Amino acid sequence: MENYNIKPYNDETSEERYRREEAYLRAKEKVKKIIGFYWHLASYIIVNIFIIILIVSNGGKLFSFGTFATPLFWGIGLFFHFMGVFGPDFLFGKNWEERKIKEYMDKEQNSHKYE
Repeated sequence: MENYNIKPYNDETSEERYRREEAYLRAKEKVKKIIGFYWHLASYIIVNIFIIILIVSNGGKLFSFGTFATPLFWGIGLFFHFMGVFGPDFLFGKNWEERKIKEYMDKEQNSHKYE
C-alpha cells in the first residue's frame, strides 16, 4: 500500500485495508477516465476548428452540412464518451430533487429575512 500513498491505520484489519486500497484504485481509474474525456474534448475542439477554418478558407460555405458533418458525428461520439465517464446521473444526480427543494426553500427563507 505504500505505492499508493495510503497509510494503514494501526487498528485496521486486513479486510479494511483491502477495501480502502480497492476504493483508491477505483478512484484512480475514475480520474484517468475523466482526464481521458477532457483530452478527447480538447482534441475535438482544436481539430474541428481547424477543419472548419480549412473548409471555409478554401471556398466552402460556412453554413453547410459538409462543413459541420465531422463535428456533428464526432460530437455524437463525444457525447457517448461523456455519458460513459460521468454517467446519466451527471445532470440529475441521486439527490438532485432534494437538493433543489432545499435550495429553493433556503432562497425563500433568505428573501423573507430582508422584508
